[in-house]
Amino acid sequence: MLNNLIDRIKLPFRKEKELFSSLRNIIGFYPHNISYYKLALMHKSVMRRNAKGKPINNERLEFLGDAILDAIVGDIVYQHFPGKREGFLTNTRSKLVQRDTLNKLAQSLGLSKLILSSGRSSSHNSYMGGNAFEALVGAIYLDRGYDACMAFMKNRILSEMINIDKVAYKEVNFKSKLIEWSQKNRVQLDFKMLNQKKDDNGSPTFSYEVLLEGIQGCSGNGYSKKESQQLASKLTLEKLRREPQFIDEVFAAKTNRTKMEEEPVENVPTTEAKDDFIITKDIDEKASVEKHENTFREEVFDDKPRRNKRRPPMYRSDNEVKSVEKETTDTDEFDLSDISAGPQSKEDIIKAAEEAAFNEIQ
Repeated sequence: MLNNLIDRIKLPFRKEKELFSSLRNIIGFYPHNISYYKLALMHKSVMRRNAKGKPINNERLEFLGDAILDAIVGDIVYQHFPGKREGFLTNTRSKLVQRDTLNKLAQSLGLSKLILSSGRSSSHNSYMGGNAFEALVGAIYLDRGYDACMAFMKNRILSEMINIDKVAYKEVNFKSKLIEWSQKNRVQLDFKMLNQKKDDNGSPTFSYEVLLEGIQGCSGNGYSKKESQQLASKLTLEKLRREPQFIDEVFAAKTNRTKMEEEPVENVPTTEAKDDFIITKDIDEKASVEKHENTFREEVFDDKPRRNKRRPPMYRSDNEVKSVEKETTDTDEFDLSDISAGPQSKEDIIKAAEEAAFNEIQ
């Protein structure tokens, strides 16, 4: 039966029979387009270029498979745990698609043995297997469609290889547990990056250290910031449980910090606003002098204008007339005593002059 099926597929090379058979054991069916699966198994360390000079490796399929895997696992988790809240579903999905889980799946399926690489990449704890698993899901999607990907995850992975209930209720977020512990105990927690570099294959690596109240905890290395912080948190939690003196040191540092924060601050600043930029003394003295001079001048020189007002217009000089006219225009009241109702005779004029002279003498 198998030979007849292989004959119908018409393999171009006999050496690909083994690849078809291996993929059949992994995914549960034979591929239609073997080129997708070959590309999914090509690590970037053995990258090739096509006729146009573009690189050929599994990174693009890895991107596609990651998106498809999130959707499929999210659908499965949603159906499997009815009534559960969004946080629980998100946490469960994250556990199922995290790199450690995918690495173990690739190893158990035998997928890691089919990966084409330079050989050095598999010598360290990288995510090459997990990346290839995502690329395989991307190849299945392009070759058979979404339903084939769903059947692969349901029938092959979650039914035979992973207990979804155990994964859902297993706590693996050590960073979250350490943060929760520090918040409950009001302990300051910090993650300090020690270094960031690349390994021999050009893959970035990170190293982080946990600080509790400034006390050094444990450090962790990984191929992502999240992985290194998770490892550092896990080791620090184990140290807290295993070494009571470490906890004592952390809480002693916390006591010193809180004691300093509770000490009163000396030299409390004043709230009075300084107004020394206003020179009030000189202004007051100047104002009083001006006021005194003005008053004195009014008392000394104010009599002449009044006398001029009493004199008839014919005996006033031109300057006196202008001065009186100006003063009368500047006031709201008018003096009508010098305005006659009709023409005056010579005798009336002489009489008015004599009266004015008599008044001046008095």
